[in-house]
Amino acid sequence: MVAALTRRFGDLDIAEEAAAEAFAAAVERWPADGVPPNPGAWLTTTANRKAIDRIRRENRRADKHREARMVFDVDSSGPIGAIDDDRLRLIFTCCHPALAMETRVALTLRMVGGLTMPEIARAFLVQEAAMGQRITRAKAKIKAARIPYRVPSAVDLPPRLSGVLAVLFLVFNEGYLATGPDTDPVRLDLTAEAIRLTRLIRALMPEDGEVAGLLALMLLTEARRAARVSASSELVTLAEQDRTSWDAALVAEGHRLVRERLAAGVAPGRYQILAAINAVHTSARDVRDTDWSQVVALYDQLVRLDPSPIIALNRAIAVGELDGPGVALATVDRLEDTLASYHAYHATRADLLRRLGRGQESRAAYDRAIELAGNTAEIAYLTRRRDQLPSDPVRGRPTGAERDGEREQANHGADEDLDTAPRH
Repeated sequence: MVAALTRRFGDLDIAEEAAAEAFAAAVERWPADGVPPNPGAWLTTTANRKAIDRIRRENRRADKHREARMVFDVDSSGPIGAIDDDRLRLIFTCCHPALAMETRVALTLRMVGGLTMPEIARAFLVQEAAMGQRITRAKAKIKAARIPYRVPSAVDLPPRLSGVLAVLFLVFNEGYLATGPDTDPVRLDLTAEAIRLTRLIRALMPEDGEVAGLLALMLLTEARRAARVSASSELVTLAEQDRTSWDAALVAEGHRLVRERLAAGVAPGRYQILAAINAVHTSARDVRDTDWSQVVALYDQLVRLDPSPIIALNRAIAVGELDGPGVALATVDRLEDTLASYHAYHATRADLLRRLGRGQESRAAYDRAIELAGNTAEIAYLTRRRDQLPSDPVRGRPTGAERDGEREQANHGADEDLDTAPRH
């Protein structure tokens, strides 16, 4: 609805406010009057009226008079681009080069993905107030610069693409592992919309490797959705998932896209490498069949393109499978300064410490991960893992039996789901 309102009225603030007022009106009136025969049409009509009312209230300026006359111009505002899709147009509006990259991503997560301010702040690992100010400034800049609401021409697409792909990746990530405590742990609405929009962009740019790579990454991750949360609403890690419940059609499509990019003979970008890593995981019939040396080699390639601390964290998890938890922990501990507020950092440390038989330190790391995590299924999983740690009843240190058990478990997979999504 926000995208359609933006198309008509050309103002992000008006669109967002009118949509919110329409839903508020529905909450107030529908319990008494009953749900209308066509709820979507009712909401759209109400939102349009709310927007027009606001424009008329602000019609002291001449340009506001012109905007108010848009009530008579439902098909407003010029060319719409190669694909007639309101949300795709809104993404390209929010990802205009006039805005800083992080601002483009944050604004689109708010306007297109429908994420709340706390969810976006967590995705960027920043304070909620700072993120709110960033989004407010971005909307004001779009309005002042009169940035057009359309899909760019073929010539203008390439410089706009990286921001759009980053947005779609983060929208998908939020659906794949929702950060809000009051939402479902997996949000199909967000993952499905991210995939749909990425398919549209692939139709616009079928030869672009990174578009194909992002689509492959999404498909190979989405293929595992049915296996990722247990009947008791607890996260199921990659090592523990029932691989027979993965969506074979999505896996096959993702693998085909990865093979196509490999056959192209062009140096892969970030999303293509991430897709290749997921292809290695989804090619293994059992976690014990995973080719960890190939996974580490792909992460080595990715680190050269994206030397972010979260990529380094994910690489360390794979190294832990290849070279042991001690080697991985040494790398993870060097990331503390940059990832101290990131729950997956502490969850990874907790698992590595557990495998090394350092139960007391592992428990403390689990406690911190649980404190920082927002996903309810992940919290349930981490809590269970923490509570399974046996301790010496007197000193709270690992018992001899625990140490023996941990040495045996060190040959098994890390607890963290290895699709932990890189955050910007």
